[in-house]
Amino acid sequence: MERKMSFEEVKSDSMTSNSNSSFNDNGVPRGSEKYQPSSLGHYFLSHQPKTLDEDKMIKKQLQELKEEVRSMFVTIEKFSEKLSLIDSIQRLGLSYHFDDEINEVLMLLMQNPCNIDEEHEDLYITALRFRLLRQQGLFISCEIFNKFTNERGEFKESIGKDKIGLLSLYEASHLRMKGENILDEALAFTTSYLKAMAMDSNSPFYEEAKYALKWPIYKAVKRLMARHYISLYSNNPLKNNVLLTFAKLDYNSLQKLYQNELSELTRWWKNQKFMEQLHFARDRVVECYLWALEAFYEPKYSANRRILLKMIYFVTIIDDMYDAYATVDELQLFTEAIQRWDTKSIEKLPNYMKGLYQAILDFFGEIEEDMSMDNSTAPFALDSAKESFWVQLKRQCKAYLVEAKWFSEGYVPTMEEYMNVGVVSIGPYVLALVPFLALGNVDTKEVFQWVQTDPMLLKAGGIIARLMNDITSHKFGQGRGHVACAVECYTKQYGVPKGEAIVELNKEVVEAWKSMIQDHIDVKFCTKFPDVILHFGLNLARVANFYYKERDGFTFVDGETKHLMTLSLTMPI
Repeated sequence: MERKMSFEEVKSDSMTSNSNSSFNDNGVPRGSEKYQPSSLGHYFLSHQPKTLDEDKMIKKQLQELKEEVRSMFVTIEKFSEKLSLIDSIQRLGLSYHFDDEINEVLMLLMQNPCNIDEEHEDLYITALRFRLLRQQGLFISCEIFNKFTNERGEFKESIGKDKIGLLSLYEASHLRMKGENILDEALAFTTSYLKAMAMDSNSPFYEEAKYALKWPIYKAVKRLMARHYISLYSNNPLKNNVLLTFAKLDYNSLQKLYQNELSELTRWWKNQKFMEQLHFARDRVVECYLWALEAFYEPKYSANRRILLKMIYFVTIIDDMYDAYATVDELQLFTEAIQRWDTKSIEKLPNYMKGLYQAILDFFGEIEEDMSMDNSTAPFALDSAKESFWVQLKRQCKAYLVEAKWFSEGYVPTMEEYMNVGVVSIGPYVLALVPFLALGNVDTKEVFQWVQTDPMLLKAGGIIARLMNDITSHKFGQGRGHVACAVECYTKQYGVPKGEAIVELNKEVVEAWKSMIQDHIDVKFCTKFPDVILHFGLNLARVANFYYKERDGFTFVDGETKHLMTLSLTMPI
């Protein structure tokens, strides 16, 4: 019987006897850029977990405040006021405490719209009702905004005086689907007013307008939105002090939980010694954690965050290996090894790849062992997830190999060719499988089958991440020697300047958001999948929007990326 090499033996072998050439297939030196280190990686290595006594005291306070807020759902009678309460709860980061209460209110509103007097409903409540229902994956017609337009179908200039209503309409317009022209008009109309507010530092809506223009609610990452809104809400003269106190305490409590998790995960990362073996890759343990955190931010999903962080970390390293370091022949060997998925494949790999390949095998072995001991995991789920994960990882590496061959051959693909491969290589499908295992008995065979169909909820997120990544990083990518990205493919295919190509690609990002919203509503209507599964792709798209909105904030982690992550993960309120 073959003896399996330990990970330490594989690492030692790859680190001491690496005889790989420092040149690629074309005689050009391998990629050797020195990436910035993870923005906060070493901070969490020295983090001290909170004490048990402190934990008990905080939990008691939180439970008391939670019951006070829960009672508001009963004592508040007007539906319009309940909607405002739900909006505040969601934006303060507290909605996971009140899922049942929020669902009950919104379902009652769907079943009987007359709970709100639509005829006398103002712009603020109309837009808020629309946004809250669509955020929940429930359909509501955009025709409810017709009453705010004139006979030419244009929004009435008179509503420009309603600043709160304009902000509400602006936020609602980001949940539009294809063909909803009135919401396209609403976005253009409100944006002009918000820009004026954001330029007037004396306006009471100055801060809110400025933030909304950059980070609209639907596309914002939740923990950073909560951090910002707590500050905004604190200055609101109509604030509810119980709600505010609860939000601050809950935010700080979750932050401590995340710090404990990151302390454990950064130690795992350090012990793996990835950067010693794979010096060409980006060291992004904390940045990867943000993807996992935003996908599953609730306390009960700690296992999901750990699994997803490791998956994203491995995908990042593999991506860098295919992109800028390995030769095509070496990548062919690695891709074939992934197809076989066994320890025998290690011996055929270049030395520097051996430890990575073994680490991936060990990672999935750990998940398999943990899940087989978890009674809440559905019996079929482990086998389904294992098979699905293998299929998607093989598909992922094949996509990377295609891109590497394109670069080696100097080939610039058509946009259709590029996007067929690029949406896979950005990772939405391979990341959407194994984390669902830790959801326990909410897994169903239908969930895994659904993921395998490349649903638009995942595909659109892949389009958003791929195009935003390419738009912000194409100059850097071409400067270091990289496969042609969407900007170059579009420029060549259509014979237009890069500036025009970027404008058109940004339009594709907008359309992908519309498709994602439509699919969320369609899948919600046709299935009984829990919201945590339906929101997964949406949340990954939100993190892509955070990292790639103005620059490649995942590769270049100084500046705003580090500042916002410091606020989110290290600085209590």
